[in-house]
Amino acid sequence: MQFRQQALAKLQSPEELDLPVRFARPQGWLVLSVTVVVMAAASVWAVTGSVASTVGAPAILTHGQGSYILQSPVAGQVTSVLAKQGQQLPAKSPVLKVRTAEGETVVRTVAAGRVTGLAATIGQIIQTGANVAAVEKVAHTKDPLYATVYVPAENAASIPDKAAVDLTVQSVPTQEYGVLRGHVKSVDRSVQSAQQIAAFLGDNQLGEQFTKDGRPVAVLVKLDEKSSTESGYKWSSADGPPFSLTSMTMADASIRLADERPVDWLLP
Repeated sequence: MQFRQQALAKLQSPEELDLPVRFARPQGWLVLSVTVVVMAAASVWAVTGSVASTVGAPAILTHGQGSYILQSPVAGQVTSVLAKQGQQLPAKSPVLKVRTAEGETVVRTVAAGRVTGLAATIGQIIQTGANVAAVEKVAHTKDPLYATVYVPAENAASIPDKAAVDLTVQSVPTQEYGVLRGHVKSVDRSVQSAQQIAAFLGDNQLGEQFTKDGRPVAVLVKLDEKSSTESGYKWSSADGPPFSLTSMTMADASIRLADERPVDWLLP
């Protein structure tokens, strides 16, 4: 009670009435100004800004038409392997010879392309329908590469046309040469089975690998071209790696989805 009376007496003292009142120190005004500016900027961004999101998925570099698995039309013993891995062959080219009970049969390519794998060896006994080779359907070795990205099916609908894509190529040191640039060319809205992927890539193991977490959707990505780089494609670094890229190279893709607004305003 005594302290309260002293405080009231001090406020009522005439000599205190003409003293200036200090509302805030300069440091306080500075803090207040910064706070107001930050809040104003946040409000503007909430109205006009957007948040970029991405989806990551495994990818593989191929030529646009994919590959096929060459199967033997007959059963018998392989007597000669006529093709070499990496060789470019026209349609109906001999790949191997098989000795059967009726005589010797030549197994030929179905369509023109590059041999990416040979499963048959001399002396091997094979059955009708056995996989003997994988052939990539490409007319010329200089045909452009594409990236096929196997995206989880639930993310397919959110991928916009011509979305930007960054590809981390497994055979290229990312810290030194960066990532490969590209844009979405098309999105296959139907899910892919392991058999479908294997038929397109000419590799059963890849079919299993790309479907281990569920049946994905295939997204075809056109690589951005840049004539001044050794690879012929655009990278996040100026020059990219000092070597060319080859098909069937694995990569990890990051696809930019449609921008999202950070705040949804509810109007009455």
